[in-house]
Amino acid sequence: MVVVDFGAQYAQLIARRVREARVFSEIISHTASAKELLASRPKGIILSGGPKSVYSEPAPSVDPAIYECGVPILGICYGAQLLTMQLGGEVARTGRAEYGRTSLTLGDPSALFSGRPQVSQVWMSHADSITRAPDGFTVTASSPDAPVAALEDPLRRIFGVQFHPEVVHTQLGQELIERFLWEVCGCAQTWTSSSIIEGAISELRDRVGASRVICAISGGVDSTVAAVLAHEAVAEQLTCVFVDTGLMREREGERVEELLEGKFSVDLVHVRAADRFLAALEGVTDPEEKRKTIGELFIRVFEDVARGIGDAHYLVQGTLYPDVVESGDTDAAMIKSHHNVGGLPEVMDFEVLEPFRLLFKDEVRAIGEELGLSREIVWRQPFPGPGLAVRIVGEVTPERVEILRAADAIVVEEVKAAGLYHELWQSFAVLPAVRTVGVMGDDRTYAYPIVLRAVTSDDAMTADWARLPYDLLERLSNRIINEVPGVNRVVLDVTSKPPGTIEWE
Repeated sequence: MVVVDFGAQYAQLIARRVREARVFSEIISHTASAKELLASRPKGIILSGGPKSVYSEPAPSVDPAIYECGVPILGICYGAQLLTMQLGGEVARTGRAEYGRTSLTLGDPSALFSGRPQVSQVWMSHADSITRAPDGFTVTASSPDAPVAALEDPLRRIFGVQFHPEVVHTQLGQELIERFLWEVCGCAQTWTSSSIIEGAISELRDRVGASRVICAISGGVDSTVAAVLAHEAVAEQLTCVFVDTGLMREREGERVEELLEGKFSVDLVHVRAADRFLAALEGVTDPEEKRKTIGELFIRVFEDVARGIGDAHYLVQGTLYPDVVESGDTDAAMIKSHHNVGGLPEVMDFEVLEPFRLLFKDEVRAIGEELGLSREIVWRQPFPGPGLAVRIVGEVTPERVEILRAADAIVVEEVKAAGLYHELWQSFAVLPAVRTVGVMGDDRTYAYPIVLRAVTSDDAMTADWARLPYDLLERLSNRIINEVPGVNRVVLDVTSKPPGTIEWE
């Protein structure tokens, strides 16, 4: 299945929903020709949503030859508007935009909506509307502000929906996608974690040949699973490198050594470079500069290691698709660079291999379990590659790092004790580099605040702030203030994503 990306933050979410239906999917830019889109002989094509209007200058488009290729097509939101306009229908700015939940009412019978209730809730996000379907199309659904909320040409098997079936807010959205995949396109249900592993191992072996390989290890889920996968692929050609930047979680280096050297017998180099990283970050306050500084220094450390083990030419990273999207390394807008994507230096001695570049966290977790990693490792909450540096808002100093590390350890301990660790996508502490006035033991204090951040999410593309129990919040506040020198205030972040991001920087 090919997903054509028009710059939507959720293009990969569509591809993920396709994979959840056990069908292989790949994302291709809208700039590809029809020949390129059809090169892999896809069973179907899905046109994603996008941030622009079909009347924007320039507006993303797609080669119209795809409509005559005989392959089923499903347009979602912008994709539905685009196919409507390209095939002779009408799209207009009616002044009646729809954002959020709305009611969908079925019209003419549809292969996509068979068995669906006459009225259901769907998620809309559009300002333009389809006002007239092209010749040969029937209108199969409407909403209060969109008279053409779904349309189809059953002869050419071309479908369009104005709403977003890929988001969880749309009732029976996954069922609609599965009906398109299985019944309209006739896709086989063969895409599993085992097939992903087999494909990734085969690709790594083909790319690397007999060369030496380095794998970057941070202690997080993604890099750990990538390391075990790379070890399965190239065995003794692999050297894993854990760089202690001084910005890691408590006891992170010990955990990495115990797992990779102890259980999997992986060749591991532990580089202690805290002084080097902290010196490079001295005076740096801009978050983008932090990420790029850390990203470049990581590469320089890896290059030093590579020269010492026989000049490795390949670097394996556990980059995920949300990292790629937020760094602007797709048609989507750049939100923030990641040290392992937008933060990489332009010149380096490695070819970077990213076996998980098009995967979400849950897919990587499934691969980790398949490879024999423990649940404790596989289900660790995400931790940013730049470490605590991007959880300190302002200059990174040794004092601030130690304060934040101690506060963060308390957050993890208490959240686990409350039985909430695996219910939350992330829970951590943030240290803004400001000081607040307090009173402790009848004396005035002037110390740092700690911000508590806890969110729930399925994929990190969107997130909701977690409603933590008051007694847990009370314990966290008391322990952090009493046990961490330099802190006199604890506050709670109640911002969802969007409009905020999960991390503060």
